[in-house]
Amino acid sequence: QVLLVESGGGLVQPGGSLRLSCAASGSIFSSDNMGWYRQAPGKGRGSVAIITSGGYTNYPDSVKGRFTISRDNAKNTVYLQMNDLKPEDTAVYYCRLWTMTTSYWGQGTQVTVSS
Repeated sequence: QVLLVESGGGLVQPGGSLRLSCAASGSIFSSDNMGWYRQAPGKGRGSVAIITSGGYTNYPDSVKGRFTISRDNAKNTVYLQMNDLKPEDTAVYYCRLWTMTTSYWGQGTQVTVSS
């Protein structure tokens, strides 16, 4: 069993920055893939950043150049640095860990971008 706990969300003005953290506990392996997803009100959940066990990263065009995902395997933690935030980035952000056979989600953290 794996437990994922996100932190770092909050209210920020447009153009501001936030760093989200996701601490994983349980049966964690450096070979696991991890990522950040978000869901805005009335919309589906979509990926904003993934990082594989080998360090490969991928971002959708909507956040490319503004968001950076990183992981610290020694601390079982994945981070999402978000810069130049826009009102359309407002959503609940979820951490995900997955392998070939399983997938786990955190409880989510709210990010609100508003003046």
